[in-house]
Amino acid sequence: MRNRTLSKIGTQLLRLRHDSSESSKDRTAPADYGLDGGQVAAFVAGTLDAEGEAALAHQVARLLPFHWTWPNRVAETMSQITDHFADQRELMAWLDRHPGLPRLVARLYVFMGLLDSYSAVPAVVTAMREYRERTPYPPGLERYLVPATDDETLSSIAFQIEKLLGEEQTQEAVELALATAAWLQQLAPRAREISPEVGDMDELMGQARQDIRAAAADL
Repeated sequence: MRNRTLSKIGTQLLRLRHDSSESSKDRTAPADYGLDGGQVAAFVAGTLDAEGEAALAHQVARLLPFHWTWPNRVAETMSQITDHFADQRELMAWLDRHPGLPRLVARLYVFMGLLDSYSAVPAVVTAMREYRERTPYPPGLERYLVPATDDETLSSIAFQIEKLLGEEQTQEAVELALATAAWLQQLAPRAREISPEVGDMDELMGQARQDIRAAAADL
């Protein structure tokens, strides 16, 4: 994951807007999800070996899609890990160092952070509306877009990616992310024409596509 892409998003990536979807309140992790307390303590103390750290990264990656509803014991243990890092960007950078599910989850969360950051940008919303007047449903997004386009459209897609991860539909989450990135990359020039504040969205989306594809290939 390119540091430049990671630096473009905010420090809080776990999208803790509990009221953004009714279904999120009912999403709970399966019983076999959890964290090894001994591994967490050793990691925070700096004594966990490489094999144990890789195992812990996998546990964290499986739990992240359920951050809305972690039980207290999981939240308390997880806080030991998050407190170990300066912010959630560093947490994602740590996950990214571990191939497989941790790296893919990290890159998808970075992408979700990008979607959240652009979701309410007026020029992006306008460009999406104009595109959808010609093509109501961009390729790969037919199942996920509602007819209306507004400042919640991209955040809603981010939520759907997270939901698919929680349901262990990993390939579907990857395909949705790639289709969304391709769409935004295509309409970025028009959005930038409307307002320069959009900046280098097309480059960021292109980089996100590369990063997600590379991580998915390691699964």
